[in-house]
Amino acid sequence: MRRLAILVTIVVVVMLGLWASALLFLPDAAPRAERAAAPHPVAGEPLPHGVVLAMPVKGMPRETIQDSWGDPRDNGLRPHHGTDIMAPAGTLVLAAAPGRIEKLWNSAAGGITAYVRSPQRKWTYYYAHLSGYAPGLHEGQVVRTGDPLGYVGDTGNAGAGNYHLHFGLTRTLPEQKWYEGRDVDPYPYLAGKAASR
Repeated sequence: MRRLAILVTIVVVVMLGLWASALLFLPDAAPRAERAAAPHPVAGEPLPHGVVLAMPVKGMPRETIQDSWGDPRDNGLRPHHGTDIMAPAGTLVLAAAPGRIEKLWNSAAGGITAYVRSPQRKWTYYYAHLSGYAPGLHEGQVVRTGDPLGYVGDTGNAGAGNYHLHFGLTRTLPEQKWYEGRDVDPYPYLAGKAASR
């Protein structure tokens, strides 16, 4: 009888563990096509951790931002996952929200990039195609909204002379790495209005 009770307890604990794991991980494991088809957030809606994004390019009014989420890239091979903010070369790029510099990276696609992780590690803010970093910027540095991160450029696959900031927003679990997570359309959070699609 005692063995049966122990066996039943083990089965119940395992089942509860599997159920809890499913609740935590299944929302972030949605297929890319399903995520791309997900509805845009409501205009002006704060991010779940209570932060409303500031304009990440100095002097650029919100009205100039175009909704490019899902636009075809690489001859239609992939959808665009971010918001491109066109600006003159060298324009100062600012932190859109507080966080910590998790990674400074130079890649073929993004060029000179910065990944800033929210204080609770539930969001990653991605700044790409920079021409360079702000003086002294380093991994592990804590930044506040409006702190300088770098300068608008055309590095990576932006195309020569196509000066802009590619701003990305990724929903993450605290234990995930800077390159993991689920892309979220940043346009409504930046433009202050509903998406046009």
